[in-house]
Parts: sequence; C-alpha cells; structure tokens
Amino acid sequence: MTAIFWKEMADHLGRRRFLLTFLLILFGFLWGMFILFREVQGSGVSTGEFLFLSLFTNSSGVLPPVLFYLGFFGPLVGIALGFDAINSERTQGTLAKLLSQPIHRDAVFNGKFLAGLTTLGIVLTAIVLSIVGMGMFVMGYAPQGEEIIRIVGFSIVTVVYLAFWLAMAMTCSIFFRNAVTSALVSLGLWLMATFLIALLIAPALAELAVPEVSDLTQQVSRESWQLWISRISPSQLFNEAAQILLNPEARFTGVLSAERASQLMRVQATPISAGQSLQLVWPHIVVVFSMVAALIGVSYTKFLREEIRS
Repeated sequence: MTAIFWKEMADHLGRRRFLLTFLLILFGFLWGMFILFREVQGSGVSTGEFLFLSLFTNSSGVLPPVLFYLGFFGPLVGIALGFDAINSERTQGTLAKLLSQPIHRDAVFNGKFLAGLTTLGIVLTAIVLSIVGMGMFVMGYAPQGEEIIRIVGFSIVTVVYLAFWLAMAMTCSIFFRNAVTSALVSLGLWLMATFLIALLIAPALAELAVPEVSDLTQQVSRESWQLWISRISPSQLFNEAAQILLNPEARFTGVLSAERASQLMRVQATPISAGQSLQLVWPHIVVVFSMVAALIGVSYTKFLREEIRS
C-alpha cells in the first residue's frame, strides 16, 4: 500500500492537478486576506473578541466568508481527486497489470483513498495556516487557546466533510467504467446535496408534512421538518458544525421555539467553552463520518468482488 500511496501522491502533486490545488490555496489565502484587512480597517477589535475566528465567518461585503469558500470549492477538489481513481486505471489497461503484481486489491483502494485524503488535508492546512499566520503578522498577536482549539476542531470537521466527497467520487469511479459518467454523476450528487435538498426538496417535503401554518406552533413544526430533512445532506451538517465551532456564542442547533427563545434571552450572551461547542457538533461529526464509512464499505466491497480483465 505504501508504494501505491506515494505513487498517487506524486500524481496529485506533480501533474496538472497540482495547479488546481495550488490555485485553491492561493485564492483561499487572498480571500482570507481581503476579509482580514476589511476587519482590521473597519473596527479596532481587541484580542478578546475572537478575531481569528471571525476571519473564517465574516464576509467583506463583497466576498462571502472563507467558510463558504471551503464548503463550496473543497468538495470539487475532492471530486476531482477521486472521480477517475479506479476507472482511469481500468480504461488504460494498467489495473490488470498492477494487480498481476504482488499487490492486493485492498492496498490499491486504500492507497488511492489515503493519498487523496492526504492531499485534501495539505490543501486545507495550507489555507488555514496561511490565513492565521497573516492574521498574526497584521495584528501582532497570536490566537488564544480557545481559538486554537476551535480552529483545529473546525479543520478536523472540514477534513471529514471533504473525505465524504472523495469517498463518493471514488465510489462513482468504481461503479461507472467511464470517467466522464463518473464525473457527471459526482457533480450531480454535489449539486443535489449542496443546493437542491436545502432549496427545493426539504421545503417541499416539509410543506407536505405540515400543509397549513395558522399559528406559531405549526410554523415551528414546519421549520423543524425542513431542518431535519435538509440534514440528509452532508453540506447542511458541515455548515451547522462549522458555525457552532467558529461562533463561541452559538449554543443551539435546532429551530427556536417561543419557549426556547425566551430561555436563551435570559442567558447572558457570553461565549461558551470549546468543549461545549464540540459536544454540540459531535452528532454532526458522527453522522458525516458514518456516511464516509458507508461509502468506503460499499465501494470497497464492489472493487474486491468485481472481475478485472486485461
């Protein structure tokens, strides 16, 4: 597996795909820098206002937050790294030659997946560290302990989220022999999970579940249905988890009823600890990780059982 891993890493970082990853890092850095300078020029914030976290959640008025950038373009990189991982080898006739060597099929699958995941981790780490590092240079102080824990937690959640799209793309690569078909199916699933479920499917199903809204209780019920249906999408789970981790004052992930809103109004708007935020998003992380494990299990089983001909 080690040989497959390093061969795939050389392909990801040594071919045209490296230009894609480099441009993603560069644009992410410039995106964060633009928001940073707008933040510094707009208000003289102090060290206790979680400015480093706001670099990922605040918009500049022109550009959306860095969180949107990572959530939107990150899955595309994961799809680009995985949509032809297996079927390109099969089309070129190199898969049969590869498996004729003393290399097990599971080593091929695991090496390709781990190489793609490592590449995604490198890209994400480079973007986060470049933004935080430039923030330290501009503001003249380092992030506090709570900020570091939250940024690390956010990075881990993002890696798990991107691993889902890599696993999904590799699954399409195994089930579809044509790389173009695999890419189109992967992009279609990405569009559905990112836009269609939240904008069309979830509201329509919520309206079927609660057809009439005549009072506040029914409105809350419909919104709850819409939220839970939209959580089928990993994009929704990622956005909720990221917002909780990057916003120390966020302490609730569901739909606010009148009673819950009144309770929160009585709670002083003070930041909660990073550990409490991690407890809030732990179910989101487990669900996305389970999706990744399910995709890997399905594609892994299919790859091990299919016939490979030269």
